[in-house]
Amino acid sequence: MPGPYVYDAILLTSFGGPEGPDDVIPFLENVLRGKPVPRERLLEVAEHYQSFGGVSPINQQCRDLIAALEPALKEAGVELPIYWGNRNWEPLLPDTLKQMAADGVNRALALVTSSYSCYSGCRQYREDLHHAREAAGAASGNPAPAIDKVRVWYNHPDWIAVNAERVREALDDLPADLREHAHVAFTAHSIPNSMADTSDYARQLHETSRLVAEELGVPEDRWALVYQSRSGRPQDPWLEPDVCDHLEAVAAAGVQAAVVAPIGFVSDHMEVLFDLDEEAKQKAEELGLAYRRAGTAGTHPRFVSMLVELIRERLGEVPEKRAVGEYRPNHDVCPKNCCPNPYRPSPV
Repeated sequence: MPGPYVYDAILLTSFGGPEGPDDVIPFLENVLRGKPVPRERLLEVAEHYQSFGGVSPINQQCRDLIAALEPALKEAGVELPIYWGNRNWEPLLPDTLKQMAADGVNRALALVTSSYSCYSGCRQYREDLHHAREAAGAASGNPAPAIDKVRVWYNHPDWIAVNAERVREALDDLPADLREHAHVAFTAHSIPNSMADTSDYARQLHETSRLVAEELGVPEDRWALVYQSRSGRPQDPWLEPDVCDHLEAVAAAGVQAAVVAPIGFVSDHMEVLFDLDEEAKQKAEELGLAYRRAGTAGTHPRFVSMLVELIRERLGEVPEKRAVGEYRPNHDVCPKNCCPNPYRPSPV
C-alpha cells in the first residue's frame, strides 16, 4: 500500500465493550484478566451492563468517531484508511492487525481513545499492540504492521475548550439562582495508588481540571478533582475521593448545586452512564443537591479536528505541537520506564 507518508493507515484503538447480554461476562473476564479484582466485583459490574441490555455504548461511539474522522482527514488532505481494534472485545486488535497485514499495511499510527498517561491508559495499550502484532504475524506468516502511538492530549487547547463547553452547557442548565455558586466536580476513573505513583495520571488530570475551570472562570474553591468506578480488593488503596463521598462533603458544606464533569473519559462509557447518571445522580437527590452531568467530547467537531491535528503532527505537516498551561506537549515515544505495569513485568 504505497503512499506519500511514513504511515499507511490509522488504527483507532479502544477499550471495547459488550454488544449483548451474552457478551458481558466474557468481556469483563478479558478486562480483569491478571488483575486482583474479586469475582464478586466482576459480577456486580456485570449487573450494571445488564441493566442497559448488556450493551456498552463505547463500540457505537467508536463507529461514530470513525464516521466523523474519515471526512475530516480527507478535508485536511490526509488520504489514509482507518482501521479499528479493541483491547477487550470485538473487533479485537489481533484480528484487525491480521486484516491490516493482508491489506498490505506496513506501518500504522494508533489513535488510542485515552487522554492521560498511566499503565491502563497508555502502556497497556502499547502492550496490547505488541501482543497483537505477535499474534497476527504468527497466524499469517507475514510481518504484522509496525505501530506508533499518538501522544496523549490532556493539555491540548482544543481538549480544554471542548470540555469547558460541555461544563458550561451543564452549568447553564441549572436554575439561574443556583448557577453562580454551583460546585464543579471533575471526575476520572480511579486507579490503584501503586499505578498512580509511577505515572503522571493524577497530575495530568489536575492540570486539565485547572485549565477547564480557569477558562470558565470557576474559582479554586468551587471545583475539585475526584474519582469514580473504583474496583480491586478493598484493602488496596486507590485514588480518592470517590465522587459520591465528595458530593456528601460539599452538600455538608452548604453547596446547593453540583456539576459532575467526566473529563477522564473521551465518550460516554458504561462507567459514565451507571456511576454518574445513576449512582451519583441518586446520591445528589438524596442530599438535596441540584445535579447536572456534563457531556463528554464524543464527536464534537473541535475534538475531531484536534485528532486530525495530532495525526498530522506525526505526518510532519504541523510545525508546532500545541499545549497550554504549565507543561509542555507530551512525548510522542514513551520512555522505556514510562508507566510501568504494577502487576507484572512489561514486554515493551
